[in-house]
Amino acid sequence: MNRILVIGSAGSGKSTLSQQLSERLQLPIIHLDKYYWKPNWIATPDEEWDQFIADATSQEQWIMDGNYSRTLDSRIKRADVIIFLDMPRLLCIYRIIKRRIRYHGKTRPDLNEECPEKLDWAFFIWVWNYKKRSRMRVIKMLESVKGQKEIIIVKTRKQVKELMNRVKVTGGFQGEL
Repeated sequence: MNRILVIGSAGSGKSTLSQQLSERLQLPIIHLDKYYWKPNWIATPDEEWDQFIADATSQEQWIMDGNYSRTLDSRIKRADVIIFLDMPRLLCIYRIIKRRIRYHGKTRPDLNEECPEKLDWAFFIWVWNYKKRSRMRVIKMLESVKGQKEIIIVKTRKQVKELMNRVKVTGGFQGEL
């Protein structure tokens, strides 16, 4: 277990879980938002992003968090373990509002330094519609690699705690949640 991919809606807890896993497993962490967003929330051009993803996934060890559906397939192919945080919609909404308040006028640790936290209506709607827009596509991608990759789907905060306890005790993800 050298390459762990953490995916899910904004506000699902990807960055927090990735940070905790990195500390426990001593694996380097790659927060995709930190590399995708250039200063003032300017998106990285596709060609440059594709090269970054190719370079990042070619490393032997990593924990990588983020969605970016256009490159999800290439990251899934390279990952050993995929953790899908399939958290409740209202929890994700609560968390994006909470982090907007917490990081008001500041940049989150998992973002580019010149991207202060923001929350606009379009992002709120994007998070609200995640399950309808993206969830089934993610599930289908995970089903396509079932048996080839270790896939963990986490649906509650309690399951996140159980997962972290299992990592603490076993150093891995063995067993059922």
